[in-house]
Amino acid sequence: MLSSWIRGSKTPWQAQRYIKGDQRYSELMLPLLITIDTEYSAGLYQHGIGRDRAANFARAIACRSAAGEAGIFYQLDTFARHGIKAVFFVDPMPALVWGQEAVDAVVQPILAAGHEVQLHCHTEWLAFAAQSPLPGQEGNNIKDFSRVEQRALLEWGLERIEAAGAPRPTAFRAGNYGANDDTLRALAELGLRWDSSFAPGYAGSPCEISLPMGDCRPVGHLGVMEFPCSAIAAAGGCRHAQLTALSFTEIRSAILHAARTGWPGFCLVSHSFEMYNRATQRPNALLCNRFEKLCAWLGQQGEVVSAGFADLPEVSSTAAVPLLPYSRWRTGARMAQQLAANTVYR
Repeated sequence: MLSSWIRGSKTPWQAQRYIKGDQRYSELMLPLLITIDTEYSAGLYQHGIGRDRAANFARAIACRSAAGEAGIFYQLDTFARHGIKAVFFVDPMPALVWGQEAVDAVVQPILAAGHEVQLHCHTEWLAFAAQSPLPGQEGNNIKDFSRVEQRALLEWGLERIEAAGAPRPTAFRAGNYGANDDTLRALAELGLRWDSSFAPGYAGSPCEISLPMGDCRPVGHLGVMEFPCSAIAAAGGCRHAQLTALSFTEIRSAILHAARTGWPGFCLVSHSFEMYNRATQRPNALLCNRFEKLCAWLGQQGEVVSAGFADLPEVSSTAAVPLLPYSRWRTGARMAQQLAANTVYR
């Protein structure tokens, strides 16, 4: 399992033989990180709709409705059908309100399905905590706290994830991407090797990590390896590689472009609730179809392999990676799809 980037740079990786059905192959392949930010809704809790843990779980984690599910169990089933590995960034902060059971209920099904569990952190939950690792303090993003305070929050979160039965996380993504350089320093002090809080294609993010926008290459920074969320070129800038932000055609084109132009890996973002309207409590059929098509394609192509952080080398990419060029046709087709989705599934 080596990417085309490895072919060019001759950087050593662990070569593995993969099996797809009855066909054995050992091609050099691009690692694809499908990352799922998995989180209860602090907004639903704040507004009283999701004060009950089970109700919040149903709307933000499982995404249950009379029409079926669109949350993590649906995602896990779809991944299993197509032989895909994913990374679930799980937020343990709701344990501040509901106790360890809130984390166990999320982590254990993911582990049972054979996927990676890594650390996520939405500090908004501090506002509702009766007992807190930082008594009396609140903040919407982890960057709102000092390095020492961030370390305390991260350490508390790691303990909750491990208490749920997961191996100690090796990677982190800040809630809202709201990290800064002190976050990376705190992660390094705690021995985490990877961060994926930098979103170089998302100009409106609160991220304050000191890396250049538009640069999607993995790079060593302040003691950790930063694996940015991927992006494509857009009119006047970049567009975030997220399931809701790009069409299936754009996602497929971006991944193939990365495989064929020397990217060391591609990071796609999604959420536990992304294919579900939490207000109307029904799945978004257009997004579910997009997800199904993506997984079906990934399960049958031979240039990309789904991976976790445990599968990646800790090697900085020294050369910038070229983004998928802007296409007026692809953009127009996606905008038409999004308009339809917003009209029918809002």
